[in-house]
Amino acid sequence: MTEIVRIDESFTRWEDLLTLILSSFAYMDGVIDPPSSAHRLTPASLAQKARDETAFVAEEDGKLAGCVFLKPEHGCLYVGKLAISPAFQNRGLGRRLLSVAEDIARQHGLPALRLETRIELTSNHATFEKWGFVRTAENAHAGYARTTSIEMRKPLA
Repeated sequence: MTEIVRIDESFTRWEDLLTLILSSFAYMDGVIDPPSSAHRLTPASLAQKARDETAFVAEEDGKLAGCVFLKPEHGCLYVGKLAISPAFQNRGLGRRLLSVAEDIARQHGLPALRLETRIELTSNHATFEKWGFVRTAENAHAGYARTTSIEMRKPLA
């Protein structure tokens, strides 16, 4: 059974977490432009990110299966670095991590989740729409004149 646990000061598996994120985002290489910010992560920057935000990992049989980083914003909870190891995909783990995000949003009195996904990743758009997210904005990374990402929100009941 996969267990979802909050990353706290006892967590030490930063290299494993980085490997999980990079392997889960690898399918984007050569597809999205600009390249994923995941390539700029280090074990130290992940540790700092976990201190600055609320983070959870999913573990199964001692292996990291997934993760999500959450940050309260005005009127919503930002969902970032939602990553599922390729070996654990298509088992409902992404939905389970988003359910945890919904619980955290409610604890903070926030009425919605917000995430960003790259414009090229249309299958991600469809999946998030199936999970209750709606497209709310289009954005361009610095130096780009075209849309490079979309913003999506999920209102919470």
